Amino acid sequence: MLKREAPHVVIVGSGFAGLAAAQALRNAEVRITVLDRTNHHLFQPLLYQVATATLAAPDIAAPIRTLLVRQRNAIVWLANVERIDVEKKQLVANGQRVDYDYLIVASGMRQAYFGNDAWSACAPGLKTLGEALDIRRRILRAFEAAEIEISLEERRAWTTFVVIGGGPTGVELAGALAEIAGRTLAKEFRRFDPATTRVVLIEAGPRILPTFDPRLSVKAERQLRSLGIDVRTGTPVSQVSPDFVLLGTERIVARTVLWAAGVRASRLTSDLGVPVDRAGRIWVEPDLSVPDRPDVFVTGDLIAKTQDGKPLPGVAQLALQSGRHAARNILRSVRGQPRLPFVYKDRGSMATIGRNKAVAQLGRFRFSGIFAWWLWLFVHVLGLVEYRRRIAVLLQWGWSYVSWQRSSRVILEVPVLPADPTTSSHATQRVLSTGS
Repeated sequence: MLKREAPHVVIVGSGFAGLAAAQALRNAEVRITVLDRTNHHLFQPLLYQVATATLAAPDIAAPIRTLLVRQRNAIVWLANVERIDVEKKQLVANGQRVDYDYLIVASGMRQAYFGNDAWSACAPGLKTLGEALDIRRRILRAFEAAEIEISLEERRAWTTFVVIGGGPTGVELAGALAEIAGRTLAKEFRRFDPATTRVVLIEAGPRILPTFDPRLSVKAERQLRSLGIDVRTGTPVSQVSPDFVLLGTERIVARTVLWAAGVRASRLTSDLGVPVDRAGRIWVEPDLSVPDRPDVFVTGDLIAKTQDGKPLPGVAQLALQSGRHAARNILRSVRGQPRLPFVYKDRGSMATIGRNKAVAQLGRFRFSGIFAWWLWLFVHVLGLVEYRRRIAVLLQWGWSYVSWQRSSRVILEVPVLPADPTTSSHATQRVLSTGS
């Protein structure tokens, strides 16, 4: 039984970093409170598969309480953290004040539209399950709208998909869209051919997958083009509307635009009163604590830190390693031991493009094609937090591979708002389920 005066560790966020930190303290003589706005831990690398109807939401999410049910020193709050008061060592969540002895901020990143926040209504990002389900709805409704459209020009607009951002998320979304149109839906529509769908991937920089080896970027682009995807690099988007995207002077008419171009830190980092980088990330001390605040740690995507002359990447491995390291340093502080500096161990990067198509870099090794694809499958299945979900995902992937079908194709009925870019005078206001 823990003593009431045991140090109180508050963890904000239950993503990879927050969950790893909580679990690393399972045997420590501390009290842990985990706060999150959702009740689930989300495996974000597979979020795009929910958005593109391959997996169902429960396949990649697990209730936080279930994951921590046997950890007697931890409690979970479903709460929104409104602000952090580092002077009083308190935070406010759902109007209640929570005292802490140690604080781990693992609240992650949100979409950044580079000063054009109005674009978010027309070009949703992909960070949460809610956003994934919204994107899935937009994609499937676009095909349904094209089926009943009389005008060829309008039908073309419905079957043009623009993905903005050429990082792993954008590449994976674009590849999945091409496969949905070219194979999954190929024989299901009568008035138009889904294979005529146009997918445009836009990257403002000189190449897609800019954090990968340049040779892998070239191979990835070649694989995308083999799927019929129109890859554009070197020109940023200047305008996004419900009906078109402006790329330089070129106007691309499209009813469905998806955003994967940028992120910024959770707003809570501004409460810590320390220097941040352009994306709002915290320049941390070597032990991952906040400057002049040894009781506050920052983890995961919120870290601004360089190693070997390069900024640390915002990937799942950084979140896992930093969460565990912050927990380890808290435990050392409780025991009166000196803290250890954080050293990130690069486990590699990978991105899947489509069936038998992927790129991967592991240390000095570079892979592409079918071997990289199988490697991606293996790593991502192991990354799921529960065996039941691993089995479910493997079975679903196996069925999809054999049949080319995507089982999670039910369109959830939601109120149609005037600002919804998937509605127009040319389409019906209510679309029935496409089935699964």
